[in-house]
Amino acid sequence: MSNAVVDRRIRSLRPPKPQVDPYKAHGSVLDDERRPGGKVENALTVFLAGAECPFTCSFCDLWRFTLDGPTPPGALTRQLERVLRSLDGPLPDRLKIYNASNFFDQRAVPLEDVLGIARLAGPFSAVTVESHASTISPRTLEFARQLTGRLEVAVGLETIHPVAIEQLNKYLDLARFDWAARFLLENGVDLRVFVLLGAPHVPAAESVAWTVRTVEYAVERGASVVSIIPVRGGNGEMERLQGLGQFTPPTLSQLEESLDLSVKLSGTVVTADLWDVERLPACEHCRSGRIARLRRLNLTGRVEPRLACSKCGAE
Repeated sequence: MSNAVVDRRIRSLRPPKPQVDPYKAHGSVLDDERRPGGKVENALTVFLAGAECPFTCSFCDLWRFTLDGPTPPGALTRQLERVLRSLDGPLPDRLKIYNASNFFDQRAVPLEDVLGIARLAGPFSAVTVESHASTISPRTLEFARQLTGRLEVAVGLETIHPVAIEQLNKYLDLARFDWAARFLLENGVDLRVFVLLGAPHVPAAESVAWTVRTVEYAVERGASVVSIIPVRGGNGEMERLQGLGQFTPPTLSQLEESLDLSVKLSGTVVTADLWDVERLPACEHCRSGRIARLRRLNLTGRVEPRLACSKCGAE
């Protein structure tokens, strides 16, 4: 089946998209995050509203936060300006810009906004943007040169499972990821990597093992930070695959195990993405304590014993 046919099927199963204002960011979050070497940075993450990614990944739910057409020139700059003006107190160390697409796709981030964002990012010591491996190019280095601080690019590797990587409809193979990783590192740009837990087409019993293997792959290719992201349902395609037995929603226990096995990898910060973590199947009696443990582990990198629970028998 061609990618175009798969694209149409995935899009046909989506629920209606909410209305998105091209001149208003979806929101922002201030939090602390651990960096290589043990330093803890204060980071501002801004969720910008722009054009949808051209790659129709089967697991994606970020399309809900995008526009139907190209991003209007100047819109992203205006969004970021409004967020920065609303801040109280000293500026954070790091600015993370997530636009639910690819920062180096000119349809999503027009040149006018690349320049505007670089100007606004001047006071920050580090800047993180997100990009598909295929949109990393000399344009990435041009943006890095415009920044006062150091650039980091977040790239979705997702999984190295040989069947799943072909079925995600991500238009990505390992050779392309490897090239992008080398290109960034050889040019002084940091690499952050996203890895999926519960990737479709990976048997549930092997999910944690393949997640850890994928984290190891990213570490071997120079990732400074790796974030383990549990796959979320709700886009229609995940429900279709679940009905076919090709997707099993990940659990909180699997996220704990994946992080416990990955966090000791030398030289790289490995964290669990806790966005919507409350949606993960888990025992209601011990859920909050286990999530609190993950938050501590994300920040300290120090493994601590799992919580014992008399209700579910977890230990």
